[in-house]
Amino acid sequence: EEEAALVRLCHQAPTDKEPEAASWYREQGNQEFKQGHYQAALRLYSKVASHEPPGSPEVSVCFANRSAALLHLGHFEVCLEDIARAESHGYPDRLLPKVLLRKAECLLCLGRLQDAQDILGVLESKIPLDRVMTAHLTRLKKLIQRKVKLHEKEPAGEACGGIQGKSEIWEENNSISGASSSLSLSFDAERGRHLVASQDIVPGQSLLKEEAFVSVLCPGESLPLQAGEAAWDTRATNADLYCHRCLRQLLASVPCQGCSYAKYCSQDCAEVAWQQYHRTECSLGALLLTLGVFCHVALRTVLLAGFAEVSRLVGCSHSEDKHLQSPEARCKCLSEAPDAGAGTRGIPGCDSNGRYQSSYQALFHLLPHTEQHSAEHKFLCTLSVVAICKQLQASGLEAAVLNQESPQQWCKPKICEKNSDELSPELKTVAEAMLRHVLQLQCNAQAITVMQELGPGDGAVVNKKPVRLATAFFPVLSLLNHSCCPNTSVSFSGTTATVRASQPIPRGQEVLHCYGPHWCRMRVTERQQLLSQYFFECCCRVCLEELESGVKSSVPIRNSFCCPKCRAQMQGEEDTLCCSNEACATSASRENLSCRLQDLQQQIKKALDLLRVGKADQAIKMLLKCQMDAGNFLSPEHLLMGEMEDHLAQVYATLGKWQEAARHLKKSIEIVEMHHGPSSVETGQELFKLAQILFNGFAVSEALSTIQRAEGILSVHFGPQSAQIQELQEMKACLSELPRNILQRT
Repeated sequence: EEEAALVRLCHQAPTDKEPEAASWYREQGNQEFKQGHYQAALRLYSKVASHEPPGSPEVSVCFANRSAALLHLGHFEVCLEDIARAESHGYPDRLLPKVLLRKAECLLCLGRLQDAQDILGVLESKIPLDRVMTAHLTRLKKLIQRKVKLHEKEPAGEACGGIQGKSEIWEENNSISGASSSLSLSFDAERGRHLVASQDIVPGQSLLKEEAFVSVLCPGESLPLQAGEAAWDTRATNADLYCHRCLRQLLASVPCQGCSYAKYCSQDCAEVAWQQYHRTECSLGALLLTLGVFCHVALRTVLLAGFAEVSRLVGCSHSEDKHLQSPEARCKCLSEAPDAGAGTRGIPGCDSNGRYQSSYQALFHLLPHTEQHSAEHKFLCTLSVVAICKQLQASGLEAAVLNQESPQQWCKPKICEKNSDELSPELKTVAEAMLRHVLQLQCNAQAITVMQELGPGDGAVVNKKPVRLATAFFPVLSLLNHSCCPNTSVSFSGTTATVRASQPIPRGQEVLHCYGPHWCRMRVTERQQLLSQYFFECCCRVCLEELESGVKSSVPIRNSFCCPKCRAQMQGEEDTLCCSNEACATSASRENLSCRLQDLQQQIKKALDLLRVGKADQAIKMLLKCQMDAGNFLSPEHLLMGEMEDHLAQVYATLGKWQEAARHLKKSIEIVEMHHGPSSVETGQELFKLAQILFNGFAVSEALSTIQRAEGILSVHFGPQSAQIQELQEMKACLSELPRNILQRT
């Protein structure tokens, strides 16, 4: 019954290639292209490519269509790549002139004039053209001749690069891979393995750079289709927007040859993924999507580690004494060990030389907290892991998992001759390791986040929000313990995590990371409740201060409802809230106020939808009305009040009303600073937007001071080489080069 239920659930997440879906997406893409919606057409043509079966004559046409959208969007290099794909997949000879003209146009735009001339020469001499194409060819030839003449007249100047950011000083740690020499690894019963500053550390200093041992892209929110909607979804999720291996943003994806789900940024990424793990995962796509990302990470972890290493470590775990499973006993054993004083040698996860690597051995020794998980949770995890292993066995993929096939044998799974419900001893070992990893993930999973653009991204001010992109194992990053007031900041570039100090860390102090619940965002009771999933009680400085002193957090006051009559804070733990002003004594239903808040959020969403379709004036009216309504029942410092100011700034910036935009964004920054702190990454992002607005509004002196402040905050969190710092420096250089009389006036 359980297997039948699982099969039914898997049908809701199909990953097979469907030619009917390809035809439907092609039709939708053609419609968007005709209307000039090239970005939408690009996404739809990528969906076509994912659903076309290998060897289909339509694959080449799909890549050619996508190249046309790329040309219109100005992505000339990627357009050339798609043209090459179309040609390699047997693009029809009768349609070839159109694609070659497109290729020549791309080469012309890229300044590769000789290559463009060569293409036109082939077209002119060997391929018959119709009247329209002949006219297009003539136009391109004239453009090339004009560019050649201009190029000849231009004096040869020195090549000048872009603005170079400051280089970061980095000295590798001898004992911890990817870590700075300013860190050391320690171990005790209370804190387990943890990192400590071995010298004084300054804000912004890089402490750790680590490539994920394993990462799995989170598919993103895929809303269920409503009645009357088409059978296939045109909306883009993370699975359509990012490479499934390296997490780079996708423009023109390279699809997997076996399924419709996996997409890559290049043929190289597709081939490496296939060799390392996707040859096994490909036919299990629906099952892995159904069981969730933790099960997917667990499977990919054992595939990347290799069966020999998995088997060795599972065997070692069996031979260990049971009393060593507790951190206290392990610490006692370490303190009694002959080489306990020899640096890090003997600490769990370290190799025989005492070095802690970002390796499968280190990952395997992350605590699974087996005893703390509920029996129900462990049973469901076991059921999920066994379901995957049974599917591997039934699909004839066991040999691939055990690394017993040569690369020449890697192909689509074959039907297994074995017809037993019993797992083989080797697959039981794989299942045991996978179960360990699923349990480890509850406390050691790291979300890889990315700043994702909201809206089309073609405005003068770019609005972004952090989005969870993938779930990963970082063995070294997992050494950082939690604090609700951390002294580090973590950023990501693809699958690489970088940890920087966010405040001064004196020698001997522990280096700490926030697992999510931050003191700026919630009360101590809420933080402790969320942290219970990690099986510890937080004893960081701010938690102890709040618990011992009885001082109430200001967080609930800022995000509270206010009295509709006197604007004082509404308070109370029950369903009925009362005004804190005794002279007023107004009461209101918590449920009623919560419903008003939800309605308000829906109205804001509608206003942003109006902005997306170019109805900025209507969006402003709706947002101003929302602001007025919110003032009747929300605290003036409520985060939503700040978000509305931010949205109004975005709309006014779209209209080119820079002063109005700046006025609203400054109000937003005040509220963000109140909630997150003046040196927080959230404040830095808001200041970055304000710098863009002031730059476009030609408010030079104010723009320069805002750029300086934004640069100071963001360089601490993202480093001097980040894209935002580079953009801020370019704006500063541009403003600084203005004539002095203009600078004095502005």
